[in-house]
Amino acid sequence: MANHNVNTHSSAHYLLEGLVDLGIDYIFSNFGTDHVSIIEEMARWRRQGRKLPEVVLCPHENVAIHMAAGYAAMTGRGQAVMVHVDAGTANAAMGMHNMFRSRLPVLLMAGKAPYTLRGELEGSRDNYVHFVQDPFDIGSLVRPYVKWEYSLPSGLIAREVLRRGQAMMQSDPPGPVYLTLPREVLAQRWPAEGVQAFPAERYGPVTAGGVDPARLQPLVDRLLAARAPMVVSSYLGRKAEAVHALRDLAELCGVRVYEFQPTHMNIPRESPCFGGFDPGAGLKDCDLGLLLDVDVPWLPRFTRENPATWWAHVDVDPLKQDFPMWGFATDLRLQADAGTVLRQLAAMVREQADESFHARVSERIAGWAKVNEARRHSVAQAGAQAGRPGALSPAAVCAALGRALRAEDVVVNEAIRNSPGVLNQIPRSLPLTLLGCSGGGLGYSGGMALGVKLARPQSRVVQVVGDGGFHFGTPSSVYAVAQRYAAPILTVVLDNGGWQAVKEAVLRVYPDGEAAGADEFQARLQGEHRHFEQVCQAFGGYGEAVSEPQQLEGAIARCLAAVDRGQAAVLNVSVGLQ
Repeated sequence: MANHNVNTHSSAHYLLEGLVDLGIDYIFSNFGTDHVSIIEEMARWRRQGRKLPEVVLCPHENVAIHMAAGYAAMTGRGQAVMVHVDAGTANAAMGMHNMFRSRLPVLLMAGKAPYTLRGELEGSRDNYVHFVQDPFDIGSLVRPYVKWEYSLPSGLIAREVLRRGQAMMQSDPPGPVYLTLPREVLAQRWPAEGVQAFPAERYGPVTAGGVDPARLQPLVDRLLAARAPMVVSSYLGRKAEAVHALRDLAELCGVRVYEFQPTHMNIPRESPCFGGFDPGAGLKDCDLGLLLDVDVPWLPRFTRENPATWWAHVDVDPLKQDFPMWGFATDLRLQADAGTVLRQLAAMVREQADESFHARVSERIAGWAKVNEARRHSVAQAGAQAGRPGALSPAAVCAALGRALRAEDVVVNEAIRNSPGVLNQIPRSLPLTLLGCSGGGLGYSGGMALGVKLARPQSRVVQVVGDGGFHFGTPSSVYAVAQRYAAPILTVVLDNGGWQAVKEAVLRVYPDGEAAGADEFQARLQGEHRHFEQVCQAFGGYGEAVSEPQQLEGAIARCLAAVDRGQAAVLNVSVGLQ
């Protein structure tokens, strides 16, 4: 056993020092028997008055990992998530997939079952679960979704290991990293003089920047000559400055901007250049196209592009290096920070443009006025159709919610098939006030909303989710955390009785098949008792259910009032079986 004297500290001590070195604000946690040395060291630090990252205890790892996602989406800074061995890692794996696809940084740390069986070292196995929670390859549970993984071999290098992990998760494109912590290693003690510090200025992340102007000149030439230029983006808005840069270039050059499956607001909706959420509307006549921070710009099976279009792709990851297949041809590919490149392009255009260019741009933008007005009119008409008792219109629900929200409020979208209602009816004008997920794992929005609330305590945070996603989101954990840590969010459940996306998928492949004939798609969840609002009430939150159109606006107002006074709230809205 190591000598417990005043000149030595446990590896857990140096691990905590390393987290402080990284500037970690939160440890979103679900502890287990493998974390005993960390828990002991935390108690010692608190007695000594030492500053720790704030620990947020989450009853389920799904909430912990997605809280880290929401916080990172707002701040750009990855946080720590602490889970127990393989079981906790497995529960967090879906969130790791979502963060990996969304390019959000997180440091996932899992305890590791003890490797000594008979008390040979401090921390040796002393519980049945230490035998059954020791897989051959714990990292395989999340390996497809991490940029880096490691197992801490010694507390001597704990601070260096954490710095390496932080550099990897924050480097462009950012993403999750995974560190396992064997119990015996955490308990080992080491002299303080043997553990070095690793400052960020010498060991920090690598970030994307701009591009050599010579490489941009062909694109500038095409912008100056273009008749019908367009942009498609999804996640450019992850950086606020990029939103301003895109709007500036679009209005300078008369570029039509479309968003497809957006996870962020990439251009304010009031811009005359915003073209909506269907890039197909612009592809036919487009002579110059820019893909900016987008994974899937359209669905090739249903959307035909113009073969004469010249395409440039500017992206933090234009290769899509973690997509085994990706099928969008481009003529210029630049791995760079999109906002920086857009500012470079705008500066070069301003320097080279003549009066005739500006006149053409003004005429082009003016020509969109009728189309823009027609789109706004169509959106308003959809939002005005209230629906019927027991089957409110999702568009009307979102329109009413949009009218009640402030510009700075943040909407976390997990409406899935009802996402068009969220995107069209809840207009956002400020960067980082719309947040979605690039991954395919449902159940993310509750945890993400909590993380957003921690990052933006003065903003209301509204989660819009389908009933299927609500089930996936471990809601009892969501509202337990919301109430305990004074992070009130509003959840709006669009209850259509199941997974409508499954039904639509079957119909796309077998429109006249057996399932269509029987109207049975193995996706219905309806029942007599579906009181989602009561989950929130069980933890001291506020809840209402709405099944009549005339109830809607009053219920939204009461739920927002509850949030404003510090209560989480759930508004369960029946949008009917579809």
